[in-house]
This record gives sequence, C-alpha cells and structure tokens, in this order.
Amino acid sequence: DVQLQASGGGLVQAGGSLRLSCAASGFISDNYAIGWFRQAPGKEREGVSCISRSGGSAHYADSVKGRFIISSDNAKNTIYLQMNSLKPEDAAVYYCAAGLYFQPHRCVEADGRYGMDYWGKGTQVTVSS
Repeated sequence: DVQLQASGGGLVQAGGSLRLSCAASGFISDNYAIGWFRQAPGKEREGVSCISRSGGSAHYADSVKGRFIISSDNAKNTIYLQMNSLKPEDAAVYYCAAGLYFQPHRCVEADGRYGMDYWGKGTQVTVSS
C-alpha cells in the first residue's frame, strides 16, 4: 500500500503564498500519477495539479495555471505544491493522491478524482480577503 501525508496548509492573506508538501511511503513506482486535489465546503473534490512520478509535464486546472507549481523530489518521495497569488476562492481542504497507471492530465478533468487509488488526509488552506 501507499501512504500519503500532506502538510503545509494554513491561513494566508489574499495575494500570499503557501507551499504544500506530500510525503509518500510504501511502494510507489514510476507508473503512478501523483498530485493535488481540493475540496471547498459544498463543492465536489476537484483536481488542482498532477504529475507523473516518472517525470514529464505537469498539468493544472485552469483556475490555478500561472499561480501554482507542482514539483516532485523522487529521492525524498515527496511532491510539493507551491501556491502563489492566492485568492479567497482557493480556500479548501487540499489532498494529495496517487493513481496507478493514471494519466496525469486526467487529474484535472471533471471525474479525475475517481482515477486515484490512494489519498492522504487533507490539509486546510484558508485565504483571507
């Protein structure tokens, strides 16, 4: 099994930045897509950004393009989400997730969450206006 542990959430003013981290343990091969989802109150969980563990391009939801950056440190089995220019609408619980044989670009599609096999506990991001 794969275990995922997200951290780094908190309270930030609009326009500020946060960096989320997700540490993976267990066997996680290069065949995984790994990334970030978020869920705001009353809304469905949506894909924010994903990347293949084997490398390759990152994929982003339109709402975060140009502001968020996903990166991976395979030596540490950790992925990061650098969130810049945060907006109140970015406030949500953020989850990291991993999907075996899942194409990273599909993470940010409407049903992307169903392709993920493992989920970490979320970390709360609050953005004050």
